[in-house]
Amino acid sequence: MSDRREFLKHLAGTTTGIFFVNCGLLNAAISPQQPGAQPKRREVLVGGHRALTVDVHAHCFVDVQDLVKDHADSAAASGGPANFDAQILYPASVEARLRHMDEHGIDIQAVSLAPAYNYWADRDLASHIVARQNEQIAALCASHPDRFVGLGGLALQQPDLAVEQMEHAVKKLGMRGFEIGGSVNGEDLSAPMFNPFWAKAEELGVLIFIHPASFAEGQRRFQGNGFLPNVIGNPLETTVAFSHLIFEGTLDRYPGLKICGAHGGGYLASYSGRTDHCMEQSAHCKPVKKHPSEYFKQQLYCDSIVFTAEGLRHLVAEVGASHVLLGSDFPFDISDPFMGDPREVDSVLGVPELSAADQRMILGANAAKLLGIKS
Repeated sequence: MSDRREFLKHLAGTTTGIFFVNCGLLNAAISPQQPGAQPKRREVLVGGHRALTVDVHAHCFVDVQDLVKDHADSAAASGGPANFDAQILYPASVEARLRHMDEHGIDIQAVSLAPAYNYWADRDLASHIVARQNEQIAALCASHPDRFVGLGGLALQQPDLAVEQMEHAVKKLGMRGFEIGGSVNGEDLSAPMFNPFWAKAEELGVLIFIHPASFAEGQRRFQGNGFLPNVIGNPLETTVAFSHLIFEGTLDRYPGLKICGAHGGGYLASYSGRTDHCMEQSAHCKPVKKHPSEYFKQQLYCDSIVFTAEGLRHLVAEVGASHVLLGSDFPFDISDPFMGDPREVDSVLGVPELSAADQRMILGANAAKLLGIKS
């Protein structure tokens, strides 16, 4: 391991721009293929026919350290670049990423930021951070438009600025959607201040990908063994975000929204019956237009990262195959434990209860429809 660390320190000290972080890519860089060897691109077959595969949960790291160097504490607290400085980074080339995709049967990645939203930044700084993030993601996608589509970042702490950034990113940079956190500086995504953002997302018809950066209010109790800020905190944050969007009426006000929750959509998707029961039976719950579980069959989507065949079978049973998208959490992060799913397409192909039609939808057809990918 010490050799790897020295190798990465050398690369990290000599490279700037977009950083891709993944153990498999690290091994590929240290142990390159034999000269002239070309990896064969894996074609995923379902029912004997080629299936399109789209990974909706695939991160990159855009270097904004020069912009936030005077705000290291704030950046680190929000999961920003200062946090990455303390980790082993591998600055892989686009070719290395494509090689991984070819070997693992991924046709297209929807590339998004590693969750470093910098919601602490003031308006001027946030403008510069998001501009660099989105321009570099767009450049990556433009370099291989048949393999990448972009999910941009936003300065959601300034909703009016975020609206301007959305308009520019979609119409000028070709973004297909946006990645956001599960809350913004303690404000729930259902707060009235975010209504202009949700209205613009509905107007543009883009996918909103909620990727949490843990659950801030639980940090004291997450201390200790088990990587609980990630293992519990991330899905809990998405659960709370989805619940507020349902019960505070955001999804009713903007019925055209398309929102995907990372990590299987949190816990709500697998326990929505309890939420339905509350609305039916409890005086503490004001009714909304539909049963909470019905929003998962219309406006809410989940990625497939639940790690077991039975977990994915159950998720599909709860929300429907048409609302589950292939996700791998590639390539973040390489710290132990590695929380992505290295099985990628095989996590879907390995569920015997799924029909061929279900597998095709999850592997790529659903994402293609939501992201405007021509299949």
